[in-house]
Amino acid sequence: MNKVLLIDDDLELVSMLQEFLVREGFEVDIKHDGQTGAVAALSGAYAIVVLDVMMPRMHGLDTLRQIRLRSCIPVLMLTGRGDDTDRIVGLELGADDYVTKPCTPRELTARIRAILRRTLGAGLNNAGSALPLVLGQLSMWPEQRRVTWGDLTLELTSTEFNLLEVLMRNAGKPVSKNTLSEQGLGRPMARFDRNIEVHLSSLRHKLGTLADGRSCLQTVYRLGYQLIWE
Repeated sequence: MNKVLLIDDDLELVSMLQEFLVREGFEVDIKHDGQTGAVAALSGAYAIVVLDVMMPRMHGLDTLRQIRLRSCIPVLMLTGRGDDTDRIVGLELGADDYVTKPCTPRELTARIRAILRRTLGAGLNNAGSALPLVLGQLSMWPEQRRVTWGDLTLELTSTEFNLLEVLMRNAGKPVSKNTLSEQGLGRPMARFDRNIEVHLSSLRHKLGTLADGRSCLQTVYRLGYQLIWE
């Protein structure tokens, strides 16, 4: 599935991005406002959404909220240079990654491919069998993109799933932020990049706690993060 939904009111930009993505083998649909974009994103017809923050009729962050109420479809945000608050809020609301405008079509395409490789089962997800990864009450079926805590199914974004898979495959060992970025986001971590911290903060709130009340997702000073089960 390689269908991309672009939600952006910049006609010149989306035309250029659409032309490049089509040449790269993607199908592309375009919506020019957040309201109609949210409806399209929830249709189930797309593999990924590329969403601009500054949108008419409905702000991009409000559009993201609407999408996340009902769907875990990957969302890549387009943000203005220097809009740190929008980027962090977008990540906290469940965006998988962001690209700063102005951006090149090649950079955007690379980010889309990185997200889809992981979402559609390439890379890490082909490393194991159909058997689940199990850590205490936490179980993951990589090929099905499914995670449970006990009997409860966890609703994770694609990036949260990717990061959790990296941590589960390294259970009990600290994993650096650079490794998490490379294997979970598909790119090296940039300077002052807070993506990993924001995604893991959200993930920590979704995971259950151990018998003594501790989180199973621990921060290890200067080394990164690790999953524990006892």
